[in-house]
Amino acid sequence: MKRLFPDYTYGPGPRTNCWWDETIACPDWPVQQGDLDVDVAIVGGGYTGVSAALHLAETGVSVAVLEAETPGWGASGRNGGFCCLGGSKLSHRAMVRRFGGAAARSYEKAEEDAVHLVADLLDTHQIDADTHSSGETQLAHNARAMEGLRRKADEAGILHESVDLPGLGFGGAFHGGYTNPVGFGLNPRKYLFGLANAAQSRGANLFQKSAVRNIRNAQSGFDVQTVSGRVRASNVLICTNGYSSEDVPLWMSGRYMPAQSTVLVTRPMSEAELLAQGWFSDQMSYDTRHLLHYFRLMPDRRFLFGMRGGLWSSPQAEVAIRRNVQQDFRRMFPAWAGVDVTNMWSGMVCLSRDFMPYVGPVADQTGMFAGFAYHGNGVAMGTYCGRALARLVLGQDTDLPEPIVRDPGRFPLGPWRRALLPPAYAMMALGDL
Repeated sequence: MKRLFPDYTYGPGPRTNCWWDETIACPDWPVQQGDLDVDVAIVGGGYTGVSAALHLAETGVSVAVLEAETPGWGASGRNGGFCCLGGSKLSHRAMVRRFGGAAARSYEKAEEDAVHLVADLLDTHQIDADTHSSGETQLAHNARAMEGLRRKADEAGILHESVDLPGLGFGGAFHGGYTNPVGFGLNPRKYLFGLANAAQSRGANLFQKSAVRNIRNAQSGFDVQTVSGRVRASNVLICTNGYSSEDVPLWMSGRYMPAQSTVLVTRPMSEAELLAQGWFSDQMSYDTRHLLHYFRLMPDRRFLFGMRGGLWSSPQAEVAIRRNVQQDFRRMFPAWAGVDVTNMWSGMVCLSRDFMPYVGPVADQTGMFAGFAYHGNGVAMGTYCGRALARLVLGQDTDLPEPIVRDPGRFPLGPWRRALLPPAYAMMALGDL
């Protein structure tokens, strides 16, 4: 595999001390060995791949999910657990300019449908994923940002002025907020493993430590070469998102941009400690910065706090970004400056050039499809895109909005495209002042 970041990024270092690993045992999927014939081979065992496997297996299609590492190793097992609207980095206005009003509305409906799909799957398969929160609240980090919230507020949500926040349990230096009723928090690892169990119970084959090294065209479809075997399949789904390879398949080269996100979790806090900060809301929340912070009080009264912005990946860079995240946490919530941070880790989200998710065919490879680029909101959108990929294989109507099915295009600079991130992040940081 040919990947964009150094080897450290794809090793154990960034995810060491991930809190979710302590909340549920890792299932022992077998390693793919020898020859296997299935209808569909799925590269990647995260939300997209496992959702696709579940929806295919429910129709009797034979499936093999090929996960390069252990179950839940990638973003699906280490994200912040926000099942919420999102998937694109475009504003409504920008989306209307680019795609037109009807297409923008169709895409925004898809974001809502994605959240509802996760809720339905949790209910249908009786997955206990520690859900909480009635929607999601965005909090203004300055007065100008609050004016922006006032302008975009609609009847579906609730606008909060700064004087309202203390009574709602949003204790901090915020200038107001806006609550959208769609969304909820969850334990991302419990959700993923619940989906995987449901897929396995319907006959899906799930393999770990079975990295795909090459995909070759064959007479009846594809030969998928893993580290210790081969899978012959009529269809192949590429579901690797921020942990993609530039050459599996070669079409992926330049079409995705991994970017780092880092999360910390505190020890459980007492009611007195929560009241000292004035934060007693169970709402999952995020601020209005471009390089946003996201945070939520979890059911066990641990506080989760995450942040975008890491540009480099190395042991030294990991130390620096973890230090920055702790500094921002203690600055935003000063009453908790002495509260122990017990867990901290990082992982890669995935961007596309057009700032839109993509679901569709891999060019010049009949029977191969890809789904990726959720821009840090893969719990819902990854699940939704996995179902869409299953429908593509089955020849069904995907009901996908037009912006998602457009070819994602390639970033400038090819293998050196990471050089685009520092100036972009610098501009965003200036915009947050």
